[in-house]
Amino acid sequence: MRQQIASAVDLVIQVARLTDGTRRIVSISEITGMEGETIAMQEIFQFERTGVDGAGKVIGRFGPLESAPGFAERLKQYGMQLPSVLLGGRTKRC
Repeated sequence: MRQQIASAVDLVIQVARLTDGTRRIVSISEITGMEGETIAMQEIFQFERTGVDGAGKVIGRFGPLESAPGFAERLKQYGMQLPSVLLGGRTKRC
């Protein structure tokens, strides 16, 4: 069953309610395959919270992590090229 799910799902998009009550996409991960009985995922985009403004609204930026998405090559085969800014360049903070 897990193998079928891993082969059918390409991306997982996580939405969270932030402290100011807004909902934002906070993470996009791609399914990279199976590792034994576990579905393997790689986070490729992440919301980085940088603070709160004077009105209490959460501020931050959403951007790529250090690794390029595995599906970028597949898109290229179909004539679509992701902008280089979306292909990594920021290191994941722990």
